[in-house]
Amino acid sequence: MTQEALFWLAALWIVYVYAGYPALLALLAAIRSRAVAQQPVTPFVTIVIAAFNEQRHIGETLENKLQLDYPADLLEIIVVSDESTDATDEIVRRFESRGVRLIRQQPRQGKTAGLNLAIPQARGEIIVFSDANSLYAPDALRHLVTNFADPAVGYVTGKMVYVNADGSLIGDGCSAYMKYENVLRALETRVGSVVGVDGGVDAVRRSLYAPMRADQLPDFVLPLHVVEQGYRVVYEPRALLKEHALSKSSDEFRMRVRVTLRSFWALWAKRRLLAPWTNALFAWQLWSHKLLRYAAFIPLLATTVLSVLLADQHWIYAVSLAGHALLLLSLLFAAGGGRLAAGPLRYGSYFVLVNAACAVAALRFLRGQKQATWQPRGG
Repeated sequence: MTQEALFWLAALWIVYVYAGYPALLALLAAIRSRAVAQQPVTPFVTIVIAAFNEQRHIGETLENKLQLDYPADLLEIIVVSDESTDATDEIVRRFESRGVRLIRQQPRQGKTAGLNLAIPQARGEIIVFSDANSLYAPDALRHLVTNFADPAVGYVTGKMVYVNADGSLIGDGCSAYMKYENVLRALETRVGSVVGVDGGVDAVRRSLYAPMRADQLPDFVLPLHVVEQGYRVVYEPRALLKEHALSKSSDEFRMRVRVTLRSFWALWAKRRLLAPWTNALFAWQLWSHKLLRYAAFIPLLATTVLSVLLADQHWIYAVSLAGHALLLLSLLFAAGGGRLAAGPLRYGSYFVLVNAACAVAALRFLRGQKQATWQPRGG
């Protein structure tokens, strides 16, 4: 195959992943839209919060959950402290008189093991997963559970919004990334099931929860398990979650590497869903939204090298080389955690950061590395 053919094949991969897939989803949604039969319902709900050294956020988060617009007698809150060494447990105990339950996990095993420990003790028909720094809109819980009036729905994910966009590199780039992801989730819901969820504002039928290995990513493995059982995973944009965006590129990069690495292992564990004869529509979504996206660093690297080799043969390759140079310049700012005056460069920095994180995660996956525990998000 010629260098030109390789360039255009790689470029097609990139265009398909970021533009072609959304366009095809929109077309499919216009042809055959599958609505969710929502109704106002109030099932018994258990909110589970996994925490490790979250003394900065846990008090505000619990106060937020206790103020939700939902019947108090139909709501319980469980905090799983993953052998926290700060004041997290002490703060949670201050809320016990208001119905909050503390479960201490020892030794430290990570979020997934904590969920496995908490769910058998939960009384709720619906289990809601919240992060220790997640702040819900007052009506978020009501909007989440309305979707469970549809018996075909097994899992619901809400909408994450960042509230402190201050012009910093990650704040702007991450906000744009989440807006793009939320558009995809809305379209995927219209055609069937969502492929990826946030993890901080999610709900599942308790009957569909299955214990997972400590190294598995619950935000990805559990929704895939729900699809395997023949239920839908849907997006509810009215269920709002507010979180602070990470302000340091290094923090964001580490988080992206961790999440992507665990997603690779989730795809491996649920690889049966990638086979078109299992569920052709969902398999196409899984390949397009996840696997090809996570591997997009391959065609990005290929087009960079080929642009250098072909720059003197046609103006389009010279333009491509200039574009890649701009992205590499953005990478320097991302690596340094700096601020940029020009908005597009901020977005370029985040684009490069995400794909660089995917490359690192892929290398660790191929080496057989796994990660079960986590550190609190920076801010």
